Amino acid sequence: MDILKWLALACSMTLSLLAHGEPGIDEKNIVIGMSAPLSGTIGSYGRQMQSAVQAGFEQVNRTGGIHGRKLQLLALDDAYDSRRTVSNTRHLIDEKRIFALIGYYGSNATVDAMNQAFGPARVPLIGAISGTEALREAFTINPSARYFFNTRASYADETEAIVRQLISLGLKRIAVLYHNDSFGRSGLDGVGNALKQHKLTLAASAAIDRQSPDIAAAVDKIAAGSVQAVVLVALHKPAAAFIQAMKQAGQYPMFATLSPIGTEQFIAELGRSARGVVISQVVPHLWNDTLPVVRDYRRLVGDEQASYHGLEAYLMTRTLIEGLKRAGKEPTREKLVSALETLNHFDLGGYRIDYGSKHRTGSRFVELTVVGPDGKLLR
Repeated sequence: MDILKWLALACSMTLSLLAHGEPGIDEKNIVIGMSAPLSGTIGSYGRQMQSAVQAGFEQVNRTGGIHGRKLQLLALDDAYDSRRTVSNTRHLIDEKRIFALIGYYGSNATVDAMNQAFGPARVPLIGAISGTEALREAFTINPSARYFFNTRASYADETEAIVRQLISLGLKRIAVLYHNDSFGRSGLDGVGNALKQHKLTLAASAAIDRQSPDIAAAVDKIAAGSVQAVVLVALHKPAAAFIQAMKQAGQYPMFATLSPIGTEQFIAELGRSARGVVISQVVPHLWNDTLPVVRDYRRLVGDEQASYHGLEAYLMTRTLIEGLKRAGKEPTREKLVSALETLNHFDLGGYRIDYGSKHRTGSRFVELTVVGPDGKLLR
């Protein structure tokens, strides 16, 4: 290409972007950014999410895109490191000039990115696998919260459902194993608050470090409480190691976990010992063929690749797509925010999203599942 043609092309692209005046969008494309753990011990979580978002984008692109524009995904690996999540977010906004964000993972990571990066930059993020209350603060308390749109229930919703079920079974001495981070402490608080509603208190609790959990010390501390049930606010590897260690120590309480655990990875890690473990889910049952949104997701990725984290990311994607459609033919970030606020009890096909001008509730859907003898989930 000679210099004159190159200059003409460059000018054409620049004029196209200037004509719209909004980062990450031109006449043909809308670029969406994502930071997720694509490597490391939970890299499979992020890859499942990325695949689901990409599949959702390709689905809408095949039918003409959003008002004639194709969706493009730019995903960066943060390896479940909050500092990298913040750095990735700034890079996506400042250097890559994305239009909006989708599909983050982790409480610390998402809260830090909201407060330090996408919130101050006024770039909307749709969906993150985190139920911490810090992502549900009122705008009057934290203006950055205006730019985060929850698509799932909170940890308080999950722990309330778990505690209610355990107490209905006559189990009152309930303990918590939790990661010593925002995720773990949110779950710990949720269990404690739920127990208070039943005039009960925690029988025991033990914190573990996310990077190097001391499972033996946690087992000793919880076993000393003569507990009947343990709620695990942890990811799949330490949760599985704890259950195995408890059984080796002759301790057999009922175990229950929160949704971020990584259902498929947890069952694979624990094998037959996973039988009977309760896992709360914040999306519909993966094999519920009566719900259109579940059928759509599984058709897109195939049954072998289907996962709970993937389904959750697909719900985020469908939410973003609806918001972009409502934002009109010349969308801006502020128009997208306003459009998403109109999704009041909006039905995605068996899963409802609830936003408003003053709230980002997303959903309060929680369903308890239990691992059956063949490793399959039962409702």
